[in-house]
Amino acid sequence: MDRFRLIKGKDFGELPKTAGVYSFYAKNEVIYIGKAINTQSRVKNHFSQPSYRDDLFIEKVDKVGYLETGSEIEALVLEASLIKKYQPKFNVVWRDDKNYFYVAISQNEQKIPYVFITHQKNYERTEYVGPFVEGTALKKTLRFLRRAFPYYTSKKHPKNKCTWCHLGLCPGPNPDLKNYRDNIRKLVLILEGKRSAVLNSLKKEMAALSKENKFEVAAEIRDKIFNLQQVMAHAHVIESGKQNLSASSGAAALEKIIGLNKKISRIECYDISNIQGKFATGSMVVFIDGKPAKSEYKKFKIKMENEPNDIAMLKEVLGRRFLHPEWSYPEIILIDGGIAQLNIAIKVKAEKSETKNIKVISIAKGRQELFIENKKEPIPLKTLPQEIYNLVKLLDDEAHRFAIAYHKKLRKKNLLD
Repeated sequence: MDRFRLIKGKDFGELPKTAGVYSFYAKNEVIYIGKAINTQSRVKNHFSQPSYRDDLFIEKVDKVGYLETGSEIEALVLEASLIKKYQPKFNVVWRDDKNYFYVAISQNEQKIPYVFITHQKNYERTEYVGPFVEGTALKKTLRFLRRAFPYYTSKKHPKNKCTWCHLGLCPGPNPDLKNYRDNIRKLVLILEGKRSAVLNSLKKEMAALSKENKFEVAAEIRDKIFNLQQVMAHAHVIESGKQNLSASSGAAALEKIIGLNKKISRIECYDISNIQGKFATGSMVVFIDGKPAKSEYKKFKIKMENEPNDIAMLKEVLGRRFLHPEWSYPEIILIDGGIAQLNIAIKVKAEKSETKNIKVISIAKGRQELFIENKKEPIPLKTLPQEIYNLVKLLDDEAHRFAIAYHKKLRKKNLLD
């Protein structure tokens, strides 16, 4: 995936407003490569507000190319590989070796891997991934990936649990070495841009464990998949602190897209969590005026027979929720799922006169689409206005987190019993 799509002349409107990597050409030579969380905006800035470095080459540019990515983390990884491949003359990284950043995977005397960032490739028994351009972005990326793949950052670990252990970011003093080394291998693959291969491998592991009725271990794999998907799906996970888009502005923009003729005050989002039907739970999170209302959150222990049927479970949860008018009904409900989940939610809410006017939308994370009640075609998430995308992802992630937390609690209780 390294054939840049070229725009016509300097028609920047053709560029996507999503995360990606862009390239500048001069006489068919790539002279600069960069990454962005909003490719269109970033490229425009090079020309409208050039920095001192841009002034060195911006007048030479006769073509602009781009490649979309699913998130800024993927853009970071892709940018590194393309700069290494093309060696553009105006990328500062190629002028001085000290500008390189590598992720180093070294081993101690017991051959236990540990991970750190370095400028130099002069350590023994060490594998290097890179080079990467931005050290700060790389550090944040590793910090997020550590949630899915806990790792050591030094040769020796104390005999007792450290602070990182209690945060779930460290394998601890006595790790399962086979499992730990496998985690490190997957971490390296992610940094090399092979996210799909890692996710497919994890899903196969989870399915195999479920068939063997090893639900506790399968649940751990499921949590790992969720953590990884959550990180990789966020377009702005690295520079989230720089975003000034609020959830309330997202609600206002959402009104227009779904055709709601009244102000959105309350939004509810639902998620179902289970492992092959076991310990199935449902969650309802609530945002009021664009802010989480945690006192309004509800959790449901699924009562139906233990079958892996997310549609039927969602029907049960919504049916039970709509029996409680004292909770106040929302203007919008967001469902985690595709067209089937959307349709069952529409059917359930239409059964009561008090709920039939609630608008239903659903997010299909696999295909990265948003389904809206009474609209024939789904909307690709990448084409949504940024404030709507942020709101939808925030709601969905919060509902999933809440459902997973309750699901884990039930599993733990069952294990203790």
